[in-house]
Amino acid sequence: MNNVVSPESRIAIASKRSSITLLVLAEIAGMSLWFASAAILPDMVRESGIDAARQAMLSSGVQLGFVAGALAVAASGLADRFDPRRVFALSAVLAALCNAALLIAPIGGTIAILLRFLTGLLLAGVYPVGMKIAVGWGTKDRGLLVGLLVGALTVGSALPHLAAYLGGADWRSVIVATSVLALVGGLLVLPCGLGPHHARAPRFSTRAIALAWTNRRIRLTYLGYFGHMWELYAMWAWVGVAAAASYGALLGEAEATRLAKLTAFLAIALGGLTCAPAGWVADRIGKAQVTIIAMALSGSAAIATALSFGGPVWLTFLLIVIWGIFIIPDSAQFSALVADASPPDLAGSALTLQTALGFALTAITVQATPLLAETLGWPAVLAGLAFGPAVGILAMARLLQTRPKRQGS
Repeated sequence: MNNVVSPESRIAIASKRSSITLLVLAEIAGMSLWFASAAILPDMVRESGIDAARQAMLSSGVQLGFVAGALAVAASGLADRFDPRRVFALSAVLAALCNAALLIAPIGGTIAILLRFLTGLLLAGVYPVGMKIAVGWGTKDRGLLVGLLVGALTVGSALPHLAAYLGGADWRSVIVATSVLALVGGLLVLPCGLGPHHARAPRFSTRAIALAWTNRRIRLTYLGYFGHMWELYAMWAWVGVAAAASYGALLGEAEATRLAKLTAFLAIALGGLTCAPAGWVADRIGKAQVTIIAMALSGSAAIATALSFGGPVWLTFLLIVIWGIFIIPDSAQFSALVADASPPDLAGSALTLQTALGFALTAITVQATPLLAETLGWPAVLAGLAFGPAVGILAMARLLQTRPKRQGS
């Protein structure tokens, strides 16, 4: 058997590796803007006394902006009409400028909230468009490619917490660092190549709304995804604040806040490292099975964290990190399941609708979390986040009992 790789194949493999590497780095840098405000909220509150409602709006504004942006990109076919690398680059640069404008906007004011909305809107030109570029590089290894991009999003989302940890109480340095990162990310994506499977995707079709209701497999996958999203962004957005409140029972305020920033970074970033391996495992044991395992572990960790709240710092720290590791690796598999169950001509629209509805739900949970924490306390709120995985597990267990439909049926 001839195992010699031709020069043309070597060039193609090298081009794929370099392009995916640049894309992953650009995604990490661009998505560092997502939790920029959440990472610095404790320091901003100490400086200006932002109330809980405005704290929530600073975080949920990104989610709402992303929903609006994702629907606009899908409906307009923007990433198909123009080079997706340029769409990504322009979106990252403009989002960086919106983020940098927080330096001159009144802290926690209406302009700051609007800037966070615009940042989320522009990030819809970074993450989904980056996904489109990635899947153009393969068919058999798309699970891995999608896992790499979800992992990049996750690590990027963690970076503001690391910057906040390194910068101490100087929250403005975090805004500067994440803005510069996003600018660099916009430049990094430009040399990326477009893979041999890159193709024009259809615009959003309203037929996907009916499909999501009438196709049992898609309907159950949506429900599982909503359970996942119920927990995910509320945890990511507020884990630093919740950890600081827990550590504050035994540590001084400054020490508790600093350790909470490190906790948030590790919890989010380590989860990002599990996304690609989870995709590899899903290809072997089943996508739905991976979502059930991940949600069972993350939901259990949420309850355990609530029970440890205010207790030994090392224990709460460890439980939060474990929670973060298992809260994200199932994310890409929900998208893959929807794509598997959809007719080819509606797969893109079904995925767009799934993403839009999921992030709309996160805007509600992110907004409600600090308000409920003021009323009920953090332990009750953290335990309540496990409701999402519980619903998701039931939905995916029912999915496993449902026979797949043929594509187009």
